[in-house]
Parts: sequence; structure tokens; C-alpha cells
Amino acid sequence: MAPWCPADSTKPVFVGIYGAVIGGFAVSALFFLLSSFSSLAAPPLPIPPASAAAANLSGAVSGVAQPETMYNRPIWKPPPRRERMPAPRAFRLTREMVGARARGGAIVVTFGNHAFLDFILTWVRHLTDLGVDSLLVGAMDTKLLRELYLRGVPVFDMGSRMATEDAVWGSPTFHKMGREKVLLINALLPFGYELLMCDTDMVWLKNPLPYLARYPDADLLTSSDQVIPTVTDDSLENWREVTGAYNIGIFHWRPTEPAKRLAKDWKDLLLSDDTLWDQNAFNDLIHKKFGYPVVGEDELVYSYDGKLKLGVLPASIFCSGHTYFVQLPGHVSAASARTICCAYYFPVCRYCGKAS
Repeated sequence: MAPWCPADSTKPVFVGIYGAVIGGFAVSALFFLLSSFSSLAAPPLPIPPASAAAANLSGAVSGVAQPETMYNRPIWKPPPRRERMPAPRAFRLTREMVGARARGGAIVVTFGNHAFLDFILTWVRHLTDLGVDSLLVGAMDTKLLRELYLRGVPVFDMGSRMATEDAVWGSPTFHKMGREKVLLINALLPFGYELLMCDTDMVWLKNPLPYLARYPDADLLTSSDQVIPTVTDDSLENWREVTGAYNIGIFHWRPTEPAKRLAKDWKDLLLSDDTLWDQNAFNDLIHKKFGYPVVGEDELVYSYDGKLKLGVLPASIFCSGHTYFVQLPGHVSAASARTICCAYYFPVCRYCGKAS
């Protein structure tokens, strides 16, 4: 048992404890007051505005790399070596496929069968060398489809089930190809993209899209069989003086209602008569109501139904072989500086393994 101590002897101990507690409270209160004063005196931290935060978030999201697919894969980049050939349905023409390849709302399209493989590869190579990758190639047979896919060329299946042999000019197979072109135009225009449709037997020397963009009011810009240019600069041909037929080897369609109506009427006309030539039918439709200039756009003319605005691409820039090599030698320096493409129609020669 602890010894008993009188209360008087413990007072100094309690006094010391009380003093320590009170001193601690005093120090804490002083520290709190000093901290509050310094926080009030210091400037507040800047708060990023909501718009900036949203922009940062948007940038972070858009910076995420999209997965590579057969639709957006860089041209000439073949699929992985051990990757299986996609199912046939993967090559169907869809709005998503066109959207993945289109740039600035425009797409460049050609088509053919395996007999035109060398033409197609040259066509694609010249465009990609010019920095144009907004292109698609329609395959009319599965042999061409597989060949282009393995080479890294964006290709779709036209479902034509065509033979792989060459289509001799004027043959039933040749006429079938013409009708397939019209069907393809009708399939593409509803997707809402500008369409530069062209044959494969041509060579691109410059990017054609900037030139076509100079005429945003035109529903249709078409090449022609004009061998002597009607203008000396880089403007559209004077449609009043063009005597050659409008050539469907190169033409640019905008997805306007008049253009869609023309495409549909052209398709219906060809499907109603197997003996019609696609280009003749096109020219007949264009000239149904023709001859009134577009107000403020004198280079364009109302045609077809009186509402379609048509322009004729200059022969010195969108050349036939004959125009480039025969008609223009006297102006070759000026012509070469402006020429965008050289096509086969009215040829001097055709690289197909035999003389033209």
C-alpha cells in the first residue's frame, strides 16, 4: 500500500500541469491566427475556365489513335502477313467505307477488272505520289479484289462477277462495264460526298481536287472530246463553242438533287435498252434542256432538266492523248505547266501489250 501524502504537498505538481496545458492552447491559437492572416493576404490560386478544361479534355480524347482497319490503312501498306483475307461482306461498298477514305468531303473513284490491273496500279501510284489518298477502287472480279487488297490499295467489291479478261471496245463486256459505272455513281451519290469518277486508262499529273473546288456551284463538271481548246487560260471551256461530245471518262459529281436525278435517269435509260451506249445516252440527257447560262457563273450552263448546272473541263488541262501529244506541241511549255491529267480517249498509243 502506497504511503499517504498530504494534499498540500501535491499542489506544485498540478500547477505545473495546468500551466503546460494553458501554454499549449496559447501557442496553437497564435499559429492558427498567423496561418489565417497569411492565407488572406496571398492571392488566390487561378482556377482554369470551364472552356479550357473542356478543350484539354477534348484534345486528350482526339489524340487517341484510332485503330487501323482495312478502310483507313495507309495506301500501299499491305495487311499483316499472317492476317486472313476478310470475309466478302467486308468489301461491300458502304457509307462508312467512303467516309474513311474521303478528304474534304470528296472521294476519287475508278474501277475495272483484273485485265486492267496495270492501269489501276499506275492510276493509284500517280495520285498517291501527288499526296492524294482519298481514293477507292471498285473491283469487278474477285481476282482483282484480292490482288489490290494484298498490295494495300483500298478496294471494294462491285458485285459484278465479271470475267478477268480484257473488255474489247464495243463488245458486250465493254458495254457492261459502262453500265456498271452508272450503277456505281447511283450507289455513291446518296452517301453525300463529292465524286470524281474516272476511268483507269489515264495518268494524273497534278492533284485535280483544288481545280474542281474552284467551281462549288457546279452540279457536274465533265470532260469532253474537244481536241482544240476554246480558252487559252485555265478556265472552263466556253460551252457555247464546244463541238465535241461530253466524255464520261472523267467527270466530277456533287451530291445535289439535280445530279442525283440525272444519274437515276441515266441508269433507267441504259437498263431499258441494251443497245444504248452509255456516253451517247449521257449526252442525250444533258442536251434535253440546254443553253441558258447560269447568272453570275457564265462558265456554267443549265442543262438536262433546266436546273442542273454544268461545266466543261478544259481540254488543255484535262487532256486526251491526242490533245496533249498532237494538238498542243506548239504550246507545250504552257500546257505542261497546267495539265492535270492525260487520258486515253483519242489516243496516240495505249499501253496494253498491243498497238492501239
